[in-house]
Amino acid sequence: MATVNLPSGPLTLADRRRWENPKTPPSTRLAYAAAHVVADPAAPNAPGAPAVLDWAATLAFRHHLWSHGLGVAEAMDTAQRGMGLDYAATRELIRRSAAEAASVGGRIVAGVATDQLTPGAVPLDRIASAYREQLADVLTAGAVPVLMCSRHLAAAARDADDYLSVYRSLLELSDQPVVLHWLGTAFDPALEGYWGSSDVDKATETVLELINGNPAKVDGIKISLLDAEHEIRLRRRLPAGVRLYTGDDFNYPELIRGDDQGHSDALLGIFAAIAPAAAAAFAALDRGDLDEYDRIFAPTVPLSRHIFEKPTFYYKTGIVFLAWLAGHQSHFTMVGGLQSGRSVPHFARLIELADAAGLLPDPDLAAHRANRFFEVMAG
Repeated sequence: MATVNLPSGPLTLADRRRWENPKTPPSTRLAYAAAHVVADPAAPNAPGAPAVLDWAATLAFRHHLWSHGLGVAEAMDTAQRGMGLDYAATRELIRRSAAEAASVGGRIVAGVATDQLTPGAVPLDRIASAYREQLADVLTAGAVPVLMCSRHLAAAARDADDYLSVYRSLLELSDQPVVLHWLGTAFDPALEGYWGSSDVDKATETVLELINGNPAKVDGIKISLLDAEHEIRLRRRLPAGVRLYTGDDFNYPELIRGDDQGHSDALLGIFAAIAPAAAAAFAALDRGDLDEYDRIFAPTVPLSRHIFEKPTFYYKTGIVFLAWLAGHQSHFTMVGGLQSGRSVPHFARLIELADAAGLLPDPDLAAHRANRFFEVMAG
C-alpha cells in the first residue's frame, strides 16, 4: 500500500477508480481550465528573474486538459501573470499553446493585460496601447481574447468613465467577441476599486453599461469575486447570448448546475487540478444525472477551498504541487520561486483532500514524491 508519512502521522492512499476520458467535450456547458506553467528546474527561475519554462511539460499538460474535453484558459493568473511570468514568456506561451490547440481542435482563450509595462504610475494612453499590443498578439495567435484586469488601469483610472473608455476601444478593435474578466481583491489586492468603485453594486453597473453598449462583441464575462449571490444576480441581468463564466473556486458546482433562470459556464483555476473529475461531472450533467454530478463534485469542493484559502493569490502553489504528485511534471519548482508560497501543514492537508477526491492517479508515485518532500521540508 502507498503510505505518506505526513507530519501528523501516516496516511495510506486509496487506490481509487480511474477516471475515463470523455468521448466528446461537454455539450450543455462551456468549461475552461486555467492552466499553470511548468518551470524549467535547471534554470534560475528565482524571484525577479525572467521566466524559463519547460515547454514540453507545459504543453503536455494542456493536452491533458483537452483530452478531458475541457478548454484551456491560457496565460491567466493561474499561469502566474504578475507573479513570475514575464510578458516575453507569456507571448511565446500563447503562441505555442494556440498552435497546439489548433492541432487537436481544442478550445483556447488567452489573457490580454498590460504587464509588459513597468510597475508604477503609467498614463492612461500608454495603458490602452499596452492592452492593444497584447490583444493583437492573442488574435494573431488564434486564441479568443480574455480582457484581464490591469493593475496599471486600477492605479491610473480616475472614475468609471476611464474604464469604459479603455475597454470600449478594445471591443472596437477586436475582430471577434471577447471574454471580460473581473478579478477580485482576494486574488490581487492591487485591483481594489476596479471598474471605478469599491462598491461592488456600483462597479456592476459600469460592467453592465459596457456589455449592454456592444453585446455582440462580448462572448461573456468571467467573475472571480467568490460571491455566489452576486454572480447569480449579474448572470440574470446579462443580455441574451452573453455568458457568465464562473471563476468562483468555492461555489462552482451550484453555479454551473444553475437554476430555472439560468446557469454559469466555467473558467476556473481549480479545473486544472480536478480535470478528470470535472469531465466526469459534466458528462453526468449532459445526460441529466444531477445526483451523479453532485456526487462527483462534492469531494472536490473542500480541496478547492483549501487550495484557494487566504492568502488566495498563492493558490497557484497548490495547483503545481498537485500536478507534481499526479505525475504531470517531474519536479516541484515554480517560476519566481513561488513554490515557497504555502506551508508544510497546507501541503499535508492538500494531500489528504486530493486523495479523498480520487485525484492521485498513481498512489505509489504520489506517496514516493510526497515522502521525499516531507523528509526535506519537515525533517
